[in-house]
Amino acid sequence: MSNHSFNNFTDELRTRLSIVDVVSRRVPLVKRGQNYWGCCPFHNEKTPSFAVSEDKGFYHCFGCGEHGDIISFTMKSENIDFKTAIKELANMAGIKMPDYKPKSPAQIAAEESYLNITTRAAELFHKKLYEPGGEIAYQYIRKRGFTDEMIKKYKIGYAPKNNLITNTFNSIKPDALLATGLCRRGDNGDLYDFFRNKLMFPICNAHGQIIAFSGRSLDGSEPKYINTTDTEMFHKRQTIFGLNYARDAIHRANRSIVVEGQIDAIQMQCNGFPETVAPLGTALTDEHIAILCKANRNITFCFDGDGAGQKAAARAASIVMPFARDTSDIRFAFVTGGKDPDEILKSGGMDAMQKIINSAVSLIDFLWEIANKNYITSTPGGQSQAEKFLDREIDKITDIKFKSAIKSDYDKRKFDAWRKWKRGDNKNINISVPDVDDITKNTLIYAVNTYPDLIDIYGDFLATLNIEFDVPVIQMNLTRDSAEKYIVSLKIQRHIKKLQNEKTELTKQLLSGDDGAGDKIRRIDAEIMNTRAKLEQLINN
Repeated sequence: MSNHSFNNFTDELRTRLSIVDVVSRRVPLVKRGQNYWGCCPFHNEKTPSFAVSEDKGFYHCFGCGEHGDIISFTMKSENIDFKTAIKELANMAGIKMPDYKPKSPAQIAAEESYLNITTRAAELFHKKLYEPGGEIAYQYIRKRGFTDEMIKKYKIGYAPKNNLITNTFNSIKPDALLATGLCRRGDNGDLYDFFRNKLMFPICNAHGQIIAFSGRSLDGSEPKYINTTDTEMFHKRQTIFGLNYARDAIHRANRSIVVEGQIDAIQMQCNGFPETVAPLGTALTDEHIAILCKANRNITFCFDGDGAGQKAAARAASIVMPFARDTSDIRFAFVTGGKDPDEILKSGGMDAMQKIINSAVSLIDFLWEIANKNYITSTPGGQSQAEKFLDREIDKITDIKFKSAIKSDYDKRKFDAWRKWKRGDNKNINISVPDVDDITKNTLIYAVNTYPDLIDIYGDFLATLNIEFDVPVIQMNLTRDSAEKYIVSLKIQRHIKKLQNEKTELTKQLLSGDDGAGDKIRRIDAEIMNTRAKLEQLINN
């Protein structure tokens, strides 16, 4: 088995593993400027002259001249051979070593053929965008604020309804076309184009080679975007859109910005934020984060402020925790008002977008917000759940001292925000009790503990009931739908009671000669009638 047979796998290792993580297992490193520094493990020295570049993926000792990457460091520092080093790094990366065979000339030719096809396909799509058949696609992308220069730079194109690729590449072996994901085979055995009537965005690897495509629908059909399915040369979980353009900018800006879609990424890159990238048609993965952290550990996630954007941000926060270091700056910004970065840039320009980026909260603050938003921290049960959530996230951090510092920070926040008492406050203690009967209380406790997602939906209302939910559960025969109906009906009943109390007070005012109270009473009567109708409809459904 030759070293050449390891090429693809070693490239994946270099992508997945940070050289800082590999070296720091043996050498304490301190960040100064763009590089990390420590004392060389290959010769005795007291003054650190051993530099590690996370962005470039190599180390260099200015004292003895040793130089290399994660593989050579592992071999030299542990005195092991190439294959053993590869196995150790594979274990560290959590990936399985495949059974490799040396690449045959046919395999090498196949890869070259793949890139030739995708490159020529991108040229064809780009040409079609400017022909009469591509008018709708061209007008759409221009309305999205793309100039002809932007269209040319990113090689944006149009895939017509007919089988452009299948017909154009009819002299190429079908297996070669199928391997690129541009074509598929129908039930009758004939090939057909995978992308039809789509606005086309080429997807490049880190070297700028076109390895796949993303197509946007133009007729309102769903899904809005479809991507090339995974191939030998393209894996969505390991590909970041726009990174080939953003790599140098990330180095200069000392951060990357992550947005949700490719149009947003392109607009950001072309309007003052060239360090912007986006995942591809899939949720953010740890592979994406590993690649970004190799470029720079400072990351600002900029997502939509809606529920889906908040959920995506929470997932990103959870994934990024193992990559967080005391030297990294990870932040979260949100575009509110139902807009996305593309719209913000068009309506408010770079300054409006810069304000949003500047308002980004830190990873630690964001996790704290999630804990307080998703759990009822006014109750002991909710506090316990929130603490467990924070502990789970903190435990993902590998740096022990950094982990301890964050835990101490959260402990102070929990003490200040959740346990609001001061010395001397033990005078005149008022013990509050739940203002619901025991049957209602037990039903709610069962519902919340059995179906915790109901807390996310009705947490604000449940918090007003002054119930301790973190207690033993009395078993009941209650489905989730019935539990939700019970909570909603209780909420409606309490609203009706509130309206009736308001009506009583207004009646007193009316009897005292306040003529304006009459109109208010009539409005409340109408609202009570409508609310009762909702309650009746809920019960009958």
